[in-house]
Amino acid sequence: MELAAVIEAARSIEGPLEIRSDSSYVVNCFKDGWWEGWLQRGWVNTRKKPVANRDLWEPLVDIYRTRNITFSKVRGHSGNRWNDLVDELARRAATHQEGQAGERAG
Repeated sequence: MELAAVIEAARSIEGPLEIRSDSSYVVNCFKDGWWEGWLQRGWVNTRKKPVANRDLWEPLVDIYRTRNITFSKVRGHSGNRWNDLVDELARRAATHQEGQAGERAG
């Protein structure tokens, strides 16, 4: 879900964007340039296996290549106000199938 959230943010927010995430998977992909290797190898990882979640990574990489987007890591469950808020919203949505405004999905 972290990837879907980043894609949605990048699609809906114009201009420079800083993504702060507790997901090393998301942050390291861009900070360490994993995506560049994936492209060079035809969406294969260093273990010669297909990149997991390519269906999400591919559009995100396309967006990243055309935008000014930076990524930074925050520690999860450490009292970070915004990280704690999005964790709670995600838990609520998963448990109750509710959106941010509390409306029921379905």
